[in-house]
Amino acid sequence: MIVIKNSGLRAALRILIPFIAIPALVLIGVYVFEDKMYAYISLVITILAIVLFISGFEQRKIGTRRMVLVVVLTVMSVVGRFIPLIKPVTAITVIAGIYLGGEAGFLVGAISAVISNFFWGQGPWTPFQMFAWGLIGLIAGLAAKPLKKSKILLLIYGALAGVIFSFIMDIWTVLWYNNGFDIKMYLAAIGTAVPMTAVYAVSNVIFLLALADPIGRKLDRIKTVYGI
Repeated sequence: MIVIKNSGLRAALRILIPFIAIPALVLIGVYVFEDKMYAYISLVITILAIVLFISGFEQRKIGTRRMVLVVVLTVMSVVGRFIPLIKPVTAITVIAGIYLGGEAGFLVGAISAVISNFFWGQGPWTPFQMFAWGLIGLIAGLAAKPLKKSKILLLIYGALAGVIFSFIMDIWTVLWYNNGFDIKMYLAAIGTAVPMTAVYAVSNVIFLLALADPIGRKLDRIKTVYGI
């Protein structure tokens, strides 16, 4: 496992990658390559997500152990997408962010999207899904302390995460239909998607109620035993 020793570089990467580089790549895929290079864009986002993850730790041993936990949660997330109608991807991504850090949350969300889409279908929507789920995991990590302390705040964030995901994916919907962004069409897309957004938000709450405590306790126990 590669380790980035320079603390200043690590701090810069943790800002540049999720908030500048990856959003820029997603938009480049739409406007420059016209959705024809989405597989390469997805690959680059995957690499950047791994670099972001690496920037979150200083010791190789700790990073390797965290990666094992990320792999386990990603597998759970991918398998969960086979559940009809409601999916636990967002809930597991949020849990990863809270208990393993925002960088791990971003990686779980992004990798879950690209791997599960090998079954559900890759396309120009994949980079948007990677960014949306990754961002949700990253925000969960940044807000980890209050989310761990308050079940109400956790459930509110779970519902809000469903809205965030829908809003980001509606951007792709408008760009796909319109070959450019149009605010009126975007608002119409949001309105049309309200029923599915509501179902998604409620399902996030249900999965967090069911999974957050048991998985969180296990992750905390593993972190204590192995010094992660």
